[in-house]
Amino acid sequence: MRILFLHQNFPGQFKHLAPALKARGDDVRALAIEGAGLKDLPMWRYKVDRANADGIQGWTREFETKMIRAEEAWRALQQIKAEGFEPDLVVLHPGWGEGFCVEDVFPDARQLHFVEWYYHANGADVGFDPEFSAGSREPGRVRSKNAMNLLALQQMDWGYSPTAWQRQQVPVEYRERIDVIHDGVDTRVIAPAPDRKVTFSSGLALGQGDELVTFVNRNLEPARGWHVFARSLKHLLKARPNAHVAIVGGTDVSYGARPENGKNWREVIWREVQGEVDASRVHFLGRIPYSTFIGLLQASSCHVYLTVPFVLSWSMLEAMSVGAVVVGSDTASVTEVIKDGQNGLLTPFLDPQALAERVADVLARQDHYRPLRDAARQTVIDRYDLTTRCLPQQLALVDRVAAMPRRVHA
Repeated sequence: MRILFLHQNFPGQFKHLAPALKARGDDVRALAIEGAGLKDLPMWRYKVDRANADGIQGWTREFETKMIRAEEAWRALQQIKAEGFEPDLVVLHPGWGEGFCVEDVFPDARQLHFVEWYYHANGADVGFDPEFSAGSREPGRVRSKNAMNLLALQQMDWGYSPTAWQRQQVPVEYRERIDVIHDGVDTRVIAPAPDRKVTFSSGLALGQGDELVTFVNRNLEPARGWHVFARSLKHLLKARPNAHVAIVGGTDVSYGARPENGKNWREVIWREVQGEVDASRVHFLGRIPYSTFIGLLQASSCHVYLTVPFVLSWSMLEAMSVGAVVVGSDTASVTEVIKDGQNGLLTPFLDPQALAERVADVLARQDHYRPLRDAARQTVIDRYDLTTRCLPQQLALVDRVAAMPRRVHA
């Protein structure tokens, strides 16, 4: 089978599926703007040299950005076809507009979409945190973000979402064509190492038996609870004078708006709290290699994962897979995975002191919470294991979609 992947930062969510398809003998290729790609997998790249037009109406700006990408991807797809490659199946993330013209260039190719997120003005991430909701409910802004999503839902033959919560956000008339299949966690590699220690630049070495709290964001920002975690530290470090905190994350923005005055959220929030925190016990690690990141999780005495109701991060499941005690926010889609007191602990997203108290209790009674470590790992093995569950489900879905007749749009 000839399969083309579309993802602006390939491989993205397809880092396991694409090589598995190639390994079984399929002709697999990809189209992207950036991304490292995958070894021995041919990849075309396209460029976006044009910016948004000056003075464009604000609600339409994001749609124009995606249409610019759609046009450039369309040109690249035409070139791919001219070179003689015509896929039987196109697997894509529709969020950036790249798949907009797939059916025009390859009308007979089936389309399998990774359906990550559908926006809502109420009941999900938008407006959830009152502190950062100013302007987020501007009429039309959120609704306009779904323009590309709706076009993609119409065009796809089938889709899949990583969690039931994410699928649930999609309008009901499209849900019957969306399976729930997670990207998968390689539990053989991402496994417990109880004796693991991490050594900081000062020479300090800490592990599970010490009091090491870990917190991870791709970028430190409010949508993933950076402000709540930072504000909890004055309570936590006072209650646990031997505790140390390791913070992983960049200073860019993945979700939501940038802070005013040109600064980044790490700086803005840290400046607010640092006078009340023993900074010598807070270690900012920035972005670190993946193997170092897994080692940090293995050494963690308590891992904190916070998010507004939104897409679930890989890092939470990876922390559970190494057997960490995870304190997560009482928000969807965290609650789809963590059951309070059974395989982790939950805390209100908007309450820094409550978070500090839960973490402090874990540090004070590590033996008491040890069964949660085993239960957390077993949850990931049972529901999210890459080799035994998620990847076989993805491969079966690929074959099922490839065998479908192409949908005829009304």
